[in-house]
Amino acid sequence: MSGGDWKDMYNAAHSGDLALVRYHIEAGVNPNYQHPEIMRTPLVTSLLQGHTEVARYLVAHGASVHLLSDYDSLTPLQAAQQVGAVEMVRWLRQQGAQLPPKPPWWRRWLAGLV
Repeated sequence: MSGGDWKDMYNAAHSGDLALVRYHIEAGVNPNYQHPEIMRTPLVTSLLQGHTEVARYLVAHGASVHLLSDYDSLTPLQAAQQVGAVEMVRWLRQQGAQLPPKPPWWRRWLAGLV
């Protein structure tokens, strides 16, 4: 059990409060957890809000550059691309991030039938 608070850390990642994110990570909060009420990773939210220092810190302390955010189905790389953060896209790729594979054509076709 950690001494930190995931929701407080998530809010800090959203607002760009690196000191508070650092506090919660050091207290043992899992940066890859997605709370069922929020369903988004702190890394994705920090990227969408343009908080690159927070994003870099999260990755340096265990946040996965591959983890899909449940709420919006975005990977960190897609989140950085969505907001036009070219430097972060480049950096995330250097960290091993890749775009998820496109679904096969027939899956897109079937989705239109449902």
